[in-house]
Amino acid sequence: MAQAAQTTHATTEAHGGAHEDVGFPPFKTETFAGQVIWLTITFVLLYVLLSRLVLPRLSGIIENRRVTIAGDLDEAAAMKSRAEQAGAAYEKALSEAKARAQSLAQEARSKASSEADAKRKALEADLAKRLGESEAVIAQKKTAAMANVRGIALDTATAIVERLTGKAPAPQVVEAALDQSKA
Repeated sequence: MAQAAQTTHATTEAHGGAHEDVGFPPFKTETFAGQVIWLTITFVLLYVLLSRLVLPRLSGIIENRRVTIAGDLDEAAAMKSRAEQAGAAYEKALSEAKARAQSLAQEARSKASSEADAKRKALEADLAKRLGESEAVIAQKKTAAMANVRGIALDTATAIVERLTGKAPAPQVVEAALDQSKA
């Protein structure tokens, strides 16, 4: 029996399992130096990879996007300014036409009061004709101004969509969107 115990003991020591301290390898103080070196190498490589390759590409993309958006906003502001100028020109033409029509009406009334009823009626008919023509001129100027505003809006919407998507939209689609926005 003593011999069996010796062979068991000898076999256990031969495999190295009798006195070896088993533990979690990262917690062994004998391997700390190697672990710190590999950790440092890994972080340095990761830092170099990020700082030299990834971050410059990302910052370039972000800067290009910022420049594109700023350009689009500037262009939209310029288009808005042109539309406002066209609206102001329309309002000015409308007020001038109204003032002209009122001055014509006042002149006709002063002449008509001094003359006989027959002449006054003839002048009032002439005045009505002139007012109709003035209103037609006003309507034409309004239509022209609104056509310009619609054209500017079409150009602006097309330019913005083309800048943002890289493709020019179909004119029918832009016109349908403008018609829908009016409703």
